[in-house]
Amino acid sequence: MKITKKYITDLSYKITGHAIEVHKYLGPGLLESVYEKCLKHELIQNGYKVVQQLAVPVEYKGLELDTELRLDLLVNDLVIVELKAVENILPVHEAQLLTYMKLLKKPQGLLINFFTDNISKSMIPLVNEYFSALDDE
Repeated sequence: MKITKKYITDLSYKITGHAIEVHKYLGPGLLESVYEKCLKHELIQNGYKVVQQLAVPVEYKGLELDTELRLDLLVNDLVIVELKAVENILPVHEAQLLTYMKLLKKPQGLLINFFTDNISKSMIPLVNEYFSALDDE
């Protein structure tokens, strides 16, 4: 299977649908870790490969250094899902996700805040140069 912009976009759309399912069932007001476990379960039940709390190292001058950074979920080794349960998404949250995407060379990230009435309106999809380099179809 060829990884294209369309494939990544479709995958992200499906991940978002599963996040909406979790949110509908649990509602807002819980800890981020609860949503993370439930979304991981939902994704695995639907056939996705999910890695939780993956360490994000940095390659520096030929060395791989531990940064103590951990992303929430990596889906199908392509899309990073960073979950929040906060009143307001801040620029630092987007910077965190962009950092993970760059260090792991992943084309798309989804910043999903469960402290909301509507996941699809509050979710922030991010892409980078790895996404731009992919074919459209």
